Amino acid sequence: MSTIEIDRASKHFGHVHAVNDLSFTVDSGRVTGFLGPNGAGKSTTLRILLGLIRPDGGSATFAGRRYEELEHPSAQVGAVLENASFHPGRTGRNHLRVLAAAGRHPEGRIGEVLELVGLQDAGDRRVNGYSMGMRQRLAIAAALLGDPEVLILDEPTNGLDPPGIRWVRDLLRSEARRGRAVLVSSHLLSEVAQSVDNVVVISHGVLKANGPLDQVLGSPEGPVTRVRATDPDRLAAMLNERGATAEPDGRGALTVRTTPDVVGDVAAEHGIALRELVPVSRSLEEAFFALTGEEG
Repeated sequence: MSTIEIDRASKHFGHVHAVNDLSFTVDSGRVTGFLGPNGAGKSTTLRILLGLIRPDGGSATFAGRRYEELEHPSAQVGAVLENASFHPGRTGRNHLRVLAAAGRHPEGRIGEVLELVGLQDAGDRRVNGYSMGMRQRLAIAAALLGDPEVLILDEPTNGLDPPGIRWVRDLLRSEARRGRAVLVSSHLLSEVAQSVDNVVVISHGVLKANGPLDQVLGSPEGPVTRVRATDPDRLAAMLNERGATAEPDGRGALTVRTTPDVVGDVAAEHGIALRELVPVSRSLEEAFFALTGEEG
């Protein structure tokens, strides 16, 4: 059973269909990127999942149970929603101490998560003196407090500098290696491409893509290969005879609408030496714009 399952979830606000018959799953040991333009329904979906909004139809569950049915929710699900709030007069450590008491987590865990997020030297400072990046680290520390099986992070790199962004990337991968299910929503597409295993793309509340990253990045017209050869004109002619359209890319290579295996086989049959043979995929940004209809 998938750790997270969204099954035909729908939510309407008046005439606005924020989420419309949306279904996807998130498995343990995987980082899943949840992408969509502003207003796509991502935040609504996450709030349905966390029991903050009741769906008009369908369900959102953790291993078959809704969030409000979990026996010890903060030890099973850790979440960071955008614009997390803190009591400005409390120290970072006291903020976590309140959450630990409410969630029945051992107090020793507070020091562990402060060190994990790099706030061990700032834990006794008041939160109103924290930078935006430090507040984001504190929010992530709160999500990790119960050592949860599932992490849900909405824009986790907000306010972080480049080292902090890399730290979040490493954290996501580390948690997935520990068997956690990680669902992360972000607008930083280049960063998502380096961090995730699977991608879910929605637009106007409707699912547009769902699957492994390399599958989503694949060309919608089918496989494409870039090849450099000692005799590109002859190779192009042979490939075109096989029905695999081959065209010069203007940089000394051929772009061929077929798999690298086919190109390699044709080159070998005709004794044409190859200098490069690689599959070509879209960037995540290109795939995002194509799937959502947004303009780059």
